[in-house]
Amino acid sequence: MIKIGILGAAGYTGGELIRLLLNHPEAEIVFANSESNAGNLVSDVHEGLIGDTDLKFTDQMPFDDVDVIFFCFGHGKSEQFLKEHTIPAKVKIIDLAQDFRIKGSHDYVYGLPEINKSEIAKAQHVANPGCFATCIQLGLLPAAKLGLLKYDVAVNAITGSTGAGQKPGATTHFSWRNNNLSIYKPFTHQHLAEIRQSLKQVQGHLDVDIDFIPYRGDFARGIFCTEVIRTKANAEGVIEGYKDFYRNAAFTHYSEKAIDLKQVVNTNKCLVHIDAFENKLLVTTAIDNLLKGAVGQAVQNMNIMFGIDEKAGLRLKASAF
Repeated sequence: MIKIGILGAAGYTGGELIRLLLNHPEAEIVFANSESNAGNLVSDVHEGLIGDTDLKFTDQMPFDDVDVIFFCFGHGKSEQFLKEHTIPAKVKIIDLAQDFRIKGSHDYVYGLPEINKSEIAKAQHVANPGCFATCIQLGLLPAAKLGLLKYDVAVNAITGSTGAGQKPGATTHFSWRNNNLSIYKPFTHQHLAEIRQSLKQVQGHLDVDIDFIPYRGDFARGIFCTEVIRTKANAEGVIEGYKDFYRNAAFTHYSEKAIDLKQVVNTNKCLVHIDAFENKLLVTTAIDNLLKGAVGQAVQNMNIMFGIDEKAGLRLKASAF
């Protein structure tokens, strides 16, 4: 059994991670750390787990007792935590924040299995991709492989309210979010840097803009994304290129039909579809922001790091109805 510790276990990602790991055939949660909830039942905070576990939150961090630690902190806190605490070298780390996603002096591997699976398998430390970044990249990476990103790409993507985290805010409470729609951080979203990094990795260069407009949706979970690629390439050939790119991917699939968000909610899947319009390709992608966009992909990375079935604990059915 893989022995697991979770830091920042009381938030949305912590709760979803616990839900997955309780049902993982080769995982054992040793501790779920939350200083503010220490001593409380996990199911008192994550009420969907009532009857599933007697696990309690703890303010302790027994790193010597685990094989891997998941960081479920807010952005910027992982790097600071590592400056203040020592984690044994033998313990693997999967960080769900953005602190180590951009290559630098650290040794973290960017955890997008569709392009970095072999590196993840050898990694001691993995930086899990962002939710928008995952959905957008998986729509554009095959095009990058085909060398098609020669002009600016227009991207629109809408996310559920869980993407903003569990702490209530002015744009997350029900009376504001319900029956409403808004944009935020147009052209400046923090995930653009990791998106560009991966596209450049696959295409070899990226000399164009990714014009990304994020939307807040009036639903709880999921990301639905459209991307417009200008190209004169034969559409049938491009579609075959997409199918080939994802032929061996565990969770990313090309769909012959137009896709819906409900097909992926509560799964670790990403669905991709292409429509051709003269000299433009419309790429549509969809993921669950908390699963393939966060903890599902993190568990997928854990499985790869420990050399077990990539799909272990992640065979989830979409909650389509």
